[in-house]
Amino acid sequence: MASKEAPARSPALWRFMVGYFDRYVRRHLNALRLARRGMPPDADHPGPIVVYCNHPAWWDAAVVILLAGRLFPRRESYAPFDARMLEKYTVFARMGAFAVDLDSARGAAQFLKASRRILGAPNRMIWITAQGRFQDVRARPLGLRGGVARLPEIAPDALFVPLALEYAFWEERGGEAFAAFGTPVSGADLLALPRPERLARMEADLTATLDALSADVVSREAERFTALASGAKGIGGVYDLWRRLRAVLAGRPFEAAHRSKGNPVP
Repeated sequence: MASKEAPARSPALWRFMVGYFDRYVRRHLNALRLARRGMPPDADHPGPIVVYCNHPAWWDAAVVILLAGRLFPRRESYAPFDARMLEKYTVFARMGAFAVDLDSARGAAQFLKASRRILGAPNRMIWITAQGRFQDVRARPLGLRGGVARLPEIAPDALFVPLALEYAFWEERGGEAFAAFGTPVSGADLLALPRPERLARMEADLTATLDALSADVVSREAERFTALASGAKGIGGVYDLWRRLRAVLAGRPFEAAHRSKGNPVP
């Protein structure tokens, strides 16, 4: 029977870093938005959960940590991490990240060995940037790495969930981060498929989730999303100070946002 001992993880550091990235996102982005039609799976699933996503930007790690901390606070989250990058960002090694050499067969063995230990306990989950490298959100096919399709063999009781990530600029100065979860599939159902068909099914599910999220992003309709984090509006500095003063002198409330609700963009 496989050991259930998972890679090192400090719960205290994890909670601190969730709070840190919450503040970081609010400071540097306008918002982190979760698509209403792409809500997270049931956190009370009796087995482990595997979330696999695309990898469009540097921001992915911050967004994933915030999603994990906000939406799955009672679960232990883990993630594979490029071994060379983990040497540079050592703090992640104490947050559940485990090193994987992305350019060798040894790396595949590392990934499966660590995943087996993690998924041996029902309260754990793994977050995987399944493309293994940065890739534009519009690129097709997604080219998911084959390791993710091996996980149902390790954990047929796990729930497998596609997660789409995208970034864009809307009306405000700061960028917008967007996320949407796809339809969960049980590991047992995936295990019933031959490995190549299993990988194709998982890639098709993530592609469909990405396409649906992109349609919501293109709409620029904030009502399609729930804001998990929201940053300061406006330009800031002297310009916003002048706008605030004008509002006070005119006897009207100051609105820092570029566009007030219901008003067109000037």
